Amino acid sequence: MNLSFLDEDTGRLILRLSVAGLMLFHGIAKIMHPGSLDFIGGMLSGFGLPAILAYGVYIGEVVAPLMVIVGWKTRIGGFIMVVNMLFAIVLAHTGDLFSLSEHGGWMIELQMFYLLSALAVMFLGSGRLAIKPD
Repeated sequence: MNLSFLDEDTGRLILRLSVAGLMLFHGIAKIMHPGSLDFIGGMLSGFGLPAILAYGVYIGEVVAPLMVIVGWKTRIGGFIMVVNMLFAIVLAHTGDLFSLSEHGGWMIELQMFYLLSALAVMFLGSGRLAIKPD
């Protein structure tokens, strides 16, 4: 039995498609519901940051995931997604850092999945199964 497809590059592709594909849904939802930017802008203002930075969510949840999915500047796309998730955790989820859900899971396990998976993509790069392998 030939299992030559079971290699690091296939694993990197699966990781890239998983984290970026799922993150892209969040970006598409924000495109379809642009009022969510007002909410994000309000949170940014609460931290003394300009509300206009809310538009950065389009970079972190649409542009960067597309970069990671196709494998173009993958490490940069992963880094942008990491920064996006750090902002999301600090702005919206700091109250949940030490909380469990009603089912016993960590309240921010989804946010940490995105953060840590994007961090792995940043360190691992695209592998050779990409438009521009790095």
